[in-house]
Amino acid sequence: MFSNRVDAGRVSEHLTALDAAVETLLTDRLTGLSNDDVVEALQRIETSMRTLAAADQRVIVESAERSLPGSFDITPVEFLVKTVRISEGDATVRLRAAKRTGTWHSFHGEEQSPDYPHTAQAFRDGAIGWAHVEAVRDVMRQIPSHIDATKVEAAEQILALLARHADPKYVTRAGLDLLAYLNPDGDYTESDRKRQRGLRIGRQRADLMTPISGMLDPETRALLEPLLAKMARPGMNNPDDPASPSGTCESERVDRDALAHAAARDTRTTAQRNHDAFKVGLRHLLGSGVLGRHRGLPVTAIITMTLQQLEQASGVVTTASGGIVPVSDALRLAERANPVLVLFDHNGRPLHLGREKRLASADQRLALIAASRGCTRPGCDAPASMTAVHHVRDWVTGGRTDIDSEDLACDHCHALIHDGPGGWKTEVAPSDSEYAGRTLWIPPAHIDPTRTPRVNHRHHLDELFGILHGIITAREESELREWRAKWDPTFSGYRSSGHNDRDSHGSDTDGDVP
Repeated sequence: MFSNRVDAGRVSEHLTALDAAVETLLTDRLTGLSNDDVVEALQRIETSMRTLAAADQRVIVESAERSLPGSFDITPVEFLVKTVRISEGDATVRLRAAKRTGTWHSFHGEEQSPDYPHTAQAFRDGAIGWAHVEAVRDVMRQIPSHIDATKVEAAEQILALLARHADPKYVTRAGLDLLAYLNPDGDYTESDRKRQRGLRIGRQRADLMTPISGMLDPETRALLEPLLAKMARPGMNNPDDPASPSGTCESERVDRDALAHAAARDTRTTAQRNHDAFKVGLRHLLGSGVLGRHRGLPVTAIITMTLQQLEQASGVVTTASGGIVPVSDALRLAERANPVLVLFDHNGRPLHLGREKRLASADQRLALIAASRGCTRPGCDAPASMTAVHHVRDWVTGGRTDIDSEDLACDHCHALIHDGPGGWKTEVAPSDSEYAGRTLWIPPAHIDPTRTPRVNHRHHLDELFGILHGIITAREESELREWRAKWDPTFSGYRSSGHNDRDSHGSDTDGDVP
């Protein structure tokens, strides 16, 4: 693992000794410790973990300076996610901390001082952790650009000192007072505001709700406020009140008496009224047609459901942008829409729909969205709205623009398909295979020496539920072993005759990093 490196033996020895020490802590009895001993153990273990985090940061910096993520055609965040199996959020925090507190090198190999030297030293001492560094960074990035550099350096030193003796939330609260001291008049430049603007759409939760947060610049707020004043007024656009007026309160179609009665019945909070107004505004925007087309289709909500779901009006369906919507909500969205019927064969693939041109038609794209629902490369969760139609066999080598020989791939994954070193291949699964008609992705040898073809299950909840049901209902140990041999932890394995399954502990299931 550490071959061809001068210090390889020493690094390996240190890690082995670390593993042995941790194993001892896991097996030694703790009942003989006094209460003070338990407290001390908690504190020392936390300090050790923080110091180890600083060592981890050194390796992160080393990997970045070697451009390891780029050698696998992935971003630094993806590299950490796939290599050490952490969340995107954790990977982002670690990379941001490394940027500000890590020791980087110039082109000539000279060490460069960290941006936050006092925070970096506290991190190295094990006095603070990742969350402390993030709290310091969050305060520092809010300091206006016109503040004297000496004061900025002093602020970082103060924050680092606070972090050594308090939790991250305290650092954030104290940072607000520090910002007020540094900038008592609240003087912020346009550059300061541009740097802080942003809107974050979080991941959809189990209850199908989605968190949203961010920072609006003055112009955006000025545009939003009149919209909310017109559409979020009490009584307007209330989804729980069929008699509630829709649109804006100034519309000629709105009856003033009806609006007054609706307002008296309205029990929504201000936040709920803002939400409902935002939804109506988006509905009007999508229905106006001013957004044009995106990847060959009109900009609109595309939802796929089965005939059974339509008849029963229950369950959940997916959107082309990757969201999950209850069928009842989807049917309400479809009230003003023209439904498209797509027929599938017994393998779940669209029936033949071909053309002589290289670019897929809008109908073909709709059919592929209904069938594949997103990027088809194993492990990729890019929704259909972020994909383009890909020829499974390239057009220049004779591939046809037929529905049974094309599929969806996002731009990043499409670029991974090439004949050079490290390139992926794609092919259509044969009719006698478990996934007949689906697109198989064959990873390069450095990811999978056996080059076992794989399909993507990320966009097919029904398949995942079927797998889960099989695991739960497996009664005999032999059945359970068969399931484990067939499916890796992220369900991106593929079994067919002539190929051996990979050991689930021996390969990266998302297929980008060995």
